[in-house]
Amino acid sequence: MIRVYNTLTKSKEPFQPVREGRVGIYLCGPTVYKPSHIGHMVGPVIFDTIKRYLSYNGYQVTLVVNITDVDDKLIAESQQCGLPMAELASRMTEDYMRNIAALGVDSIDHFPRCTENIDEIIRFISTLIERGYAYQADGDVYFDVAKDADYGKLSNRDRDSMQGEGGEMAQRKRSIADFALWKSAKPGEPAWDSPWGKGRPGWHIECSAMSRRLLGETFDIHGGGLDLVFPHHENEIAQSECCHGRPMAKYWLHNGLMQASDEVGKVGGRNTRLSEGDIESQQTGKISKSKGSRPFRELLEEFQPETIRFFLLSTHYRRPIDYSEGRLKETETALDAFYRFFKRFERISGQSFYSLAPPRSRTEGDRQAGTEPIDQAAAEHRRRFLEMMDDDFNTGGAIGVLFEFLRLLNKYCDEERLDDPARRQPHVVAALSRAATVFRELAMTLGLFRSAPKDATAAGDQRIVQGLMDLIIRIRAEARKKKDFATADAIRKALGDLGIVLEDRPGETLWSMKPN
Repeated sequence: MIRVYNTLTKSKEPFQPVREGRVGIYLCGPTVYKPSHIGHMVGPVIFDTIKRYLSYNGYQVTLVVNITDVDDKLIAESQQCGLPMAELASRMTEDYMRNIAALGVDSIDHFPRCTENIDEIIRFISTLIERGYAYQADGDVYFDVAKDADYGKLSNRDRDSMQGEGGEMAQRKRSIADFALWKSAKPGEPAWDSPWGKGRPGWHIECSAMSRRLLGETFDIHGGGLDLVFPHHENEIAQSECCHGRPMAKYWLHNGLMQASDEVGKVGGRNTRLSEGDIESQQTGKISKSKGSRPFRELLEEFQPETIRFFLLSTHYRRPIDYSEGRLKETETALDAFYRFFKRFERISGQSFYSLAPPRSRTEGDRQAGTEPIDQAAAEHRRRFLEMMDDDFNTGGAIGVLFEFLRLLNKYCDEERLDDPARRQPHVVAALSRAATVFRELAMTLGLFRSAPKDATAAGDQRIVQGLMDLIIRIRAEARKKKDFATADAIRKALGDLGIVLEDRPGETLWSMKPN
């Protein structure tokens, strides 16, 4: 039985959907005001994997990821770069979509945008006003936190410790903890007509309105980063449950935050590797747009998408991810062991690993165990893999099992001397194929090894070329320093013959390829 950790109850619970056989998942998506970075990829990869695993277990799953395309940060960024907000949001949404598609995130069913759901949002706010949970104030509408007896149940905060928006808004609110459902328009800002005058939605209300429209008043799983527990998810719960008089989501799943590697373990003297649910310690090292993180599209120029997906799934989703490009390179090296086996398998069996047709469901896979020792060993690895995934989608533990499975497959090839064509016996090769098919069955539930990487060595080759050029440029610089201009000129000429141009600048030498 699948068990999940519920942030609301602070415990693991048996997974039992609201409607038998069907699962609705809502994941808070990005505010599209700048290019996405690797931190934005964590949630989509995790919940794409969760959907794959639930589907593998026989559930019909609907996954929704929203796009916040109107927001204070988006308005400020559009004014700064001189683009209309809608155009900026469209460009950044396209960037986000390209990036998650590159990582194999293709199971999302709906991408609702805030600006396309204004009517639904207005209806939602109107119901809250009618039921006495919200009030108007000079064109703004606020949620009255004092009217919700359960407010704070997700984050375990009391009202006295909460802070709200300051400035003019604070003067119009009944309590500092009240939050905006609708914001009156300021000059030059995008605005929509409403019963309270021209304005735009607050941040939290869009998710309540869009999740209800697509998944119903109560759905199964609400996901998001740990940093969204308060205030965003706390406020969603308040809005939705006061509007409907029933639970918004049955299970709240929060992924740990991605942290810069050099900051992990240095937060207030605590080791964030061990602070699974500690929001404050994870927030300090969190990778974000404001910390100048690298645009994700640039990362894809150096690393294969599968390397990045594998890296993101190598840690249990609730734990902080210790990120550096050095760790990505380590992952790349580790993945090479799998790719080498796939090539070895093709040499031995005459068929591509990627052509193997694994069972598409857990029940189908249960029926396909063979009788040879390798079959039994494969079945045991499968059992352990599924045990890991059943335990709160422990992808890190499951990937550990895949490494052990890989060692089993290579050992079998060695012991049976399958690399020697003269020694291959058809029934032994068939047994290897069955075991490899089980391996692929498991990997597919993680969205891994679905197809052969395109130019699998391209990223690695690019780094090798750059390293070699750096070395050659240093050797040439040393020759010039020693006034060995003959050697320096010979290096320049030899590179020129290969189509490589050197450009000497103050303090550095740049290289480029001659245009064809």
